[in-house]
Amino acid sequence: MKIAHLADLHLGFRQYYRQTPAGINQREADVANAFRAAVDGVIAQSPDVVLIAGDLFHAVRPTNFSIVFAFRQLQRIREALPATPIVAVAGNHDTPRSSETGSILRLYEELGIHLAIDEPRRLQFPELGLSVYAVPYAAATGPDRFDLHPAGPEPHQVLLIHANLEGLLPSDHWSLDYGAPPLDPEILRRERWSYVALGHYHVQHEDRPHIWYAGSLDYIGPNIWGERHDEDIRGHRKGWLLVELEAGKTVKVTPQPVPLARSVHDAKPIDADGKSAAEVDRLIGERLHKVPGGYQNAIVRIQIRDIPRHVQRELDHAALRQYKAAALHLQLTFYPPESSGSIGVGAPGRRQTLPEIVAEFLKRRPLPERLSREQFVALGLELLEEPADSGTGG
Repeated sequence: MKIAHLADLHLGFRQYYRQTPAGINQREADVANAFRAAVDGVIAQSPDVVLIAGDLFHAVRPTNFSIVFAFRQLQRIREALPATPIVAVAGNHDTPRSSETGSILRLYEELGIHLAIDEPRRLQFPELGLSVYAVPYAAATGPDRFDLHPAGPEPHQVLLIHANLEGLLPSDHWSLDYGAPPLDPEILRRERWSYVALGHYHVQHEDRPHIWYAGSLDYIGPNIWGERHDEDIRGHRKGWLLVELEAGKTVKVTPQPVPLARSVHDAKPIDADGKSAAEVDRLIGERLHKVPGGYQNAIVRIQIRDIPRHVQRELDHAALRQYKAAALHLQLTFYPPESSGSIGVGAPGRRQTLPEIVAEFLKRRPLPERLSREQFVALGLELLEEPADSGTGG
């Protein structure tokens, strides 16, 4: 038996300001194209069942373009593989905060897709010898207890769930949903599941040979640089999973990469300590020309550390504007040197820059234990630079 495991499609995701000739946000079009490529791959592999582990859409109320696009792509699977069941659960992005708000996912029942939106559903496919226990985000994180046990005579017992596994990530990790309790992975490990198809974490990851996160199809998280870092650690890139079962056990999981529309590149940081503006300009140019496939139309971050304010002012801003216009998004993040002193009434020292003032404030601000002070300060400084970047970034 072959299973196609997809997750975290986030159709309707929008970012930056550039639009396609058709007037669609460029990143929304990129995410849609990644899903189209995944559907091409699924059809080519002709699996026995297709599982979507949550977050089909990026928002409860997605754009009209994304609603229609999702319908057409799922219809392609249905027409090409008419005997293949498609099972999907609602993720946190698909789940309305109010019970009075309906779910757009119900539209896709018209295609014969099996959905679990609010409550778990156990679906039997006797002709495949398959049972799928579909657990949406609302049930996985809700206050009511529910059984997470295989059931029925089918030899292939599969769990499809959108949840975060406890202990997988640090408590201050960028991807965690602090409003939802994590799921104890031992609950999954001790049961005799043939396969556990997880969604929510955007990086492909194997907890056990039969327990996998499929990851997302493009970079759509709140911190794409953290996503890239995690991918470097875990050794996987964007795509979906082709799972093979025999005799009720997982025998092979093969990542199926999806070609992305553009490079997402986190350049090596620049140490500007003691360097002139001309030297920093040269290093920025070098970093950009090392972007795989070129920086044009790419998403790039360059961090410039220990750069005095006067050196930052002396940079070639005309060249920086040209770089930003050529890239889809170029994020230049400037970190000033550590302050040697602060100005007060009669106090010696130089006047603090705005980033230094913000950094000092954030360093003193009370934080929950789960948050990293260093990451909190760094994010604050990035957001401080964002208006300047977004104004010319494209």
